[in-house]
Amino acid sequence: MSVLSDLVSALSAGDIEVVDLTSPLSSETAVLQLPPEFGQTARFELEEISRYDARGPAWYWNNFRTGEHTGTHFDAPNHWVTGRDGADVASVPARRLVAPAAVLDFAAEAAQDADFLLEVDHIKEWQSNHGPLPEGGWLFYRTGWDRRQRQEEMLNADVTGPHTPGMSVECARWVGEESPVIGVGVETVGTDAGAAHSFDPAFPCHAFFMGNDKYGLTQLQNLGRLPAKGAVVIAGPLPIVTGSGAPARVLALVER
Repeated sequence: MSVLSDLVSALSAGDIEVVDLTSPLSSETAVLQLPPEFGQTARFELEEISRYDARGPAWYWNNFRTGEHTGTHFDAPNHWVTGRDGADVASVPARRLVAPAAVLDFAAEAAQDADFLLEVDHIKEWQSNHGPLPEGGWLFYRTGWDRRQRQEEMLNADVTGPHTPGMSVECARWVGEESPVIGVGVETVGTDAGAAHSFDPAFPCHAFFMGNDKYGLTQLQNLGRLPAKGAVVIAGPLPIVTGSGAPARVLALVER
């Protein structure tokens, strides 16, 4: 057990930092907004049960209501039609919830162009500088979008629709079909670009990731505090039976 003992010692000494990648979950948390003809995800709501009063004199607790895909959340394969026969969020193997991460930083590009798209060549250039993407790990795509918290800022929509960064169709296909990663993490409300409704296929990240038994993590924060490689990520979605996803607490272990 010396490896685990060493880990605990390093955490205690501050040699390993725990970075919280999770956005706080409240009624103000931004949510994906679909055209009105489609069903909509619910915002997060708390319903007080008791608060040290006649309803419960010694305890405070709440019921809550929210969508599976609200706030920082995990997309399971059955979330999309291409993965409809795949695993629900409760069936994701626990061993896949702890994995290394590669962090690709394109915050400067996204600041100049809200519709910036990651391409396969961007990933291959990163690999030429940092080595291959981690086998069985995550590809985290930093765009600086975590600085935006309000609904209007996150969606960044105008009369033509949302404008948020994402991946090109070819990049999404390559990550889903050819790359060694188990999934992609982003800072935006979904893994796809704001304009992905007009791509062919529409929403290619969802189509290619879910269809290839891969996952998504969205509305991450603090990716700028992670190294390009070397962080270990712990992603803990609620194990909702038959669920297509769940809010998640996502942490990164970073050696300092």
